[in-house]
Amino acid sequence: MKRLPVIFKRQLSSYLSSPATYFGIALFLVANAALGFYVGHFLDKAPTNLHAFFQFHPWLYLIFIPFISTLLWLDEHKDTALVFTNTLPVSALELTLGKFFAAWVLCALPLLLNFPLIIAINYLAPADNSTILAQCIGSWLLAGAYLSFSGLICVLACNRLIIFSLTLTLLLITSTLSSVLDMLAHQTPIWIIDSLISLNPRLRFSAIDSGLLTLQDTSYFVSMIIAFLTATTLTLNFRKG
Repeated sequence: MKRLPVIFKRQLSSYLSSPATYFGIALFLVANAALGFYVGHFLDKAPTNLHAFFQFHPWLYLIFIPFISTLLWLDEHKDTALVFTNTLPVSALELTLGKFFAAWVLCALPLLLNFPLIIAINYLAPADNSTILAQCIGSWLLAGAYLSFSGLICVLACNRLIIFSLTLTLLLITSTLSSVLDMLAHQTPIWIIDSLISLNPRLRFSAIDSGLLTLQDTSYFVSMIIAFLTATTLTLNFRKG
């Protein structure tokens, strides 16, 4: 794992040097602010947390995560870069973790830029800062779960449009899983329905968004991240072999 920091710094530097990164973050912040103020009705009642904004994060991540994921493995798909990478003493696990953590740190940036809202809430009324902290952690975990899945898609595909479209489609299907299962409630045993609904990351995040950061929900997101990172590492080892 000695080369993990090098890969992390290289990928993070690649993100920070790309104008597309700042465009994606700005678009996320503008869309989140517009939805929070005009759809979430943030100013209609005395707010104590950021639920009016964070409730839209599962949907905004459907665009933001595939957008930043297209930069994760694009260079490594080039023939010259792939040959060069295979000659380096870098393991597939180091590549996977280094790139993932760089992108995950980038996902924390839009959350940190919510500090003006946190200051405003604490100034206007007694704020529930523990719930705000839970919302931030839950949103970051959700972004990490989506990102680990997107990283696997990036390794399998080699075209930006394919990566974006495929990731968006699969994440959208996952996020709307509960709605689809509701329509099948009369044709499928209830225990199967309940088991599948519990896998919906949007519903898990909704529980955290209400201020309940439980070990069960946290373990769910961490398990998703580990599972998809493991699959990405195995895929890289297979391709390298």
